[in-house]
Amino acid sequence: MSSSNEHKMTIPTYDDVLAAHERIKPYIHKTPILTSRFLNELSGAELFFKCENFQKAGAFKVRGACNAVFGLNDKTAAIGVATHSSGNHALSLSYAAGRRSIPVTVVMPHTAPQTKKDAVIGYGGTIVECEPSTTSREAIFAEVVAKSGADFIHPYNDPRVIAGQATCSKELLSQVPNLDAVIAPIGGGGMISGTCLTVSNIAPDVKIYAAEPLNADDAARSFRAGYIIADDAPQTIADGLKVPLKDLTWHFVSNHVTDIFTATEDEIIEAMKLTWKRMKIVIEPSCAVPLAVILKNPEIFKGMRVGVIITGGNVDLDTLPWFNN
Repeated sequence: MSSSNEHKMTIPTYDDVLAAHERIKPYIHKTPILTSRFLNELSGAELFFKCENFQKAGAFKVRGACNAVFGLNDKTAAIGVATHSSGNHALSLSYAAGRRSIPVTVVMPHTAPQTKKDAVIGYGGTIVECEPSTTSREAIFAEVVAKSGADFIHPYNDPRVIAGQATCSKELLSQVPNLDAVIAPIGGGGMISGTCLTVSNIAPDVKIYAAEPLNADDAARSFRAGYIIADDAPQTIADGLKVPLKDLTWHFVSNHVTDIFTATEDEIIEAMKLTWKRMKIVIEPSCAVPLAVILKNPEIFKGMRVGVIITGGNVDLDTLPWFNN
């Protein structure tokens, strides 16, 4: 990993990605690529869906969590790990910690989907609840770490996590040749940063797009402004995309992302329903944002071969968004 004096942060390198992939292979799935002729015709593009909803713990975040957990020395690991997360990083870290048999504590908003809370507990994690705001989760988390001394594994602004997430697009590029673009959701920017890290190194001509809910569009506004704009408590059904960019993820976004597009709540719900109906797979609202923006911006994606990263499939079946729409 290289050090940046300007930003006082450690920036992961592609060598870190290669090391991460070897480290985590025993604990993850190499997820499949699915296609849909219907969605190709609807979008005017060739879409290749990288299905991290089929990943261990139901989300791509198990990649970064496993890389961080299994990279710890034994003394540090024995004290345990901790994080704050709206859900998928929490349950992914709980999965990884469980595989290594070490303690894990997660601070989660009380509004997080119950299915994600149940998964954390099922994997052996301890939950401390907070309010659904960045301010609350970070304040309560600081108290947790002060008491336990656990190693903080940030859900996205951590070089170990980004190197792990980067293994997803590494697989994608090996599974689908000659892509023109890759698109993934963006909240805090862990997945998109990992995508930037891999794509910029091994397929620099491939464009990188990010997709964000209009109701939580601080990454898009940051991208246009040229500096980080952080909303504290945005309201969107895409519960995994409410958090703001941080310095490390901003480094990748500002240097490598081609553009960030947004979708409304209704557009996200429609794309989610379309995926469930046509592809017969379970995805969560956050994962539907890339398809929503592809369908919303046909002039951008028409004729392109596009890798679409489906980031997870952890949903409360009793509170699906179209039940109230």
